Amino acid sequence: MPIFEITADKLLAVTETSFGAEGIHERKHIQQLLRDHIKVLDERLMVIAEEFGEWLDSSRRIDLLCLDGDANLVVVELKRTEDGGHMELQALRYAAMISAMTFEQLVDTHARFRNPALPDLEAAKGAILEFLGWEAADEEQFGQDTRIILASADFSKELTTAVLWLIDRGVDIRCVRLKPYKMNNGPVLIDIQQLIPLPETASYQTQIGVKKLAERKSQGERHELRHKFWQQMLDYSKQRTPIHASRKATRDGWVSGSIGRNGFALLYTVRREDSQVSLWISLGSGMRAKNKTTFHQLLNQRPEVEGDFGAELDWQEQPESDGCLIRYVMPGGYKSSTEQWPEINERMTDAMIRLDKAFRTRVAALKL
Repeated sequence: MPIFEITADKLLAVTETSFGAEGIHERKHIQQLLRDHIKVLDERLMVIAEEFGEWLDSSRRIDLLCLDGDANLVVVELKRTEDGGHMELQALRYAAMISAMTFEQLVDTHARFRNPALPDLEAAKGAILEFLGWEAADEEQFGQDTRIILASADFSKELTTAVLWLIDRGVDIRCVRLKPYKMNNGPVLIDIQQLIPLPETASYQTQIGVKKLAERKSQGERHELRHKFWQQMLDYSKQRTPIHASRKATRDGWVSGSIGRNGFALLYTVRREDSQVSLWISLGSGMRAKNKTTFHQLLNQRPEVEGDFGAELDWQEQPESDGCLIRYVMPGGYKSSTEQWPEINERMTDAMIRLDKAFRTRVAALKL
């Protein structure tokens, strides 16, 4: 969308230009202007250092290292190019490298930025505390997050795709476009717009991002807990029966074992609050009708099967599914107290041994 100049009787489009065409350089001009007017990027920023590169084994430097009003470090990466280059990759490296900075290091960095020849730590600390509205340094509240601001004449599709992906995964990163225009009478204007995330949706996206992070964390914890459950469960089960002797712990909700015939499997299943042993019948793709016929051959033997198993089973033909399931459900799952796991392991293993006894010879004798 162009910018227009209003005259007495018309709107005149202001011509787009480029920093290169106007002789405006990245470090000499853009960086210094933004350093001195950092609030055009974000109202709640304080410049801590320029060309910061105080880390071992690296010659790379952060264009502007800033602090925001929530005491988070902010990496500002600048480019005058029309596509932003690979600035998001550079900024991610920088953000990782400064993430461990302490408040004391921050004060020292700012003191040397203010006066390289005679750093005044007290003055630098006072300026930072005043900006944050703190009476004293609070190491626990400092640097809880590291943000990234990318400022460029424009951004490539690849870069914006990467930024959106990072935002979706909880990284606080934004793109600010610095678009130069040339007035007909000579002055150069810069249109500064935050493109990603859009300011009006930033709060909403943050809320969604927090929700997604919580969901991922919950999912990761659930998978890890299940993996630990299966490790203990299989270690115990393998001492009692060879059915699942070749299986390893998984993050899934089930572990499959052989009953000696293709198309049939003995499954351990664990959920949050309960656990199961089951016989799964699935003879292959396109075999739904045959699965149902086989299921009914076993169902016709239900009294004898349940007599051998020692309890009533749940027989599920599952009309909408290719497979059929015969299961036994027990209380106690992976969310049960770990002190209860050994009892759950024993209960599941006993049930599996009885299920195998009830079905193995009958499955072998089925006419398919």
